[in-house]
Amino acid sequence: MNPRLRTDLLGALKGSKLDPKSVDKVCERVVELVKKSTVEPGEASGIVAAQSIGEPGTQMTLRTFHFAGVKERDVTLGLPRLIELVDARKQPATPSMDVFLDEDTKKSNEKAIKVANQIRFTKVANVVSKSEVDPSGEIYLSISKEKMAERQVGLSDITVAIESPKREVSVDEANNMITIKIDVDFASLHIHKNKILNQKVKGIPGIDRVTVVKEGEEWKIQTSGSNLQKVRAIEGVDKSRTTTNNIFEIYQSLGIEAARSALVREIISTLEEQGLEVDIRHIYLVADLMTSKGFLQQIGRHGVAGTKTSVLARAAFEITVPTLAEAAVRGETEDLRGVTENVIVGLPIPVGTGMIDVFMRGV
Repeated sequence: MNPRLRTDLLGALKGSKLDPKSVDKVCERVVELVKKSTVEPGEASGIVAAQSIGEPGTQMTLRTFHFAGVKERDVTLGLPRLIELVDARKQPATPSMDVFLDEDTKKSNEKAIKVANQIRFTKVANVVSKSEVDPSGEIYLSISKEKMAERQVGLSDITVAIESPKREVSVDEANNMITIKIDVDFASLHIHKNKILNQKVKGIPGIDRVTVVKEGEEWKIQTSGSNLQKVRAIEGVDKSRTTTNNIFEIYQSLGIEAARSALVREIISTLEEQGLEVDIRHIYLVADLMTSKGFLQQIGRHGVAGTKTSVLARAAFEITVPTLAEAAVRGETEDLRGVTENVIVGLPIPVGTGMIDVFMRGV
């Protein structure tokens, strides 16, 4: 038994009020459970895990879930989400974040909204109610007071975003108008206007929508779009709890162990959302395999399946002829040590009793 587990068990038994006979029964039961959970030598654990995840996967629906009451916040669920995870996609279809706030911020709705507006990406177009181009070489921007108040930006913030050496910017604060004079021809003015409207005022690129919601006694922020590194750098954000559904971002920001834990959590929640139950050890095996080399790799020909040492195993997965041709050019050898390659050539597979070689002793 694991020494740490033995220490925990002894400590728990010493602190209990059980009599010696009951203690013996507890120990026997623990030993029995450990034996049951141990994989037998020769067990095809990979195949069992693949079947255990693949079979419920056939019952998963293909849908995108819309959060009730949360404007335009969708999240991919079901089979498409499971495929995203095992493919180790760098960008999920619907990236989102749960941003938790620190002790000073989470109790106040106003403070939470302030942090949310620091996160939400705001460009000039988001606060402009009307834009015009004058043939004289001027661009007029009419700024909406309501939109500025909603996104907590001022005319000075917009002016700073627009200013550049080639632009002459003037502000009419009384009428909330910004005039930009550029010395270019009329056709180019429209191109410059579009560039100005797309200038960043504040926030984090990629996070276009944020929602402040109350969970229990605290406020938190849900986003459409994800950028874990930059969100964690914002004052008021609880770095220890803030998370994203983008596994690749977690790997880049927090390392491979955090990515493995997030992968397990996301696969389990995807299956449970569909009402499916899979033993966590099968999911652990998949997550361990995807992260075993210190970086994220997909279960596919560009990842785990494509890096197998066996030529026939690689050829049997997706692309057969190019794989065999490349192996021939490189002079690779086939040792027939895996399951797939032995099935192909008609030999006993090295699983269970197939792992055992019996030799006769000469008399």
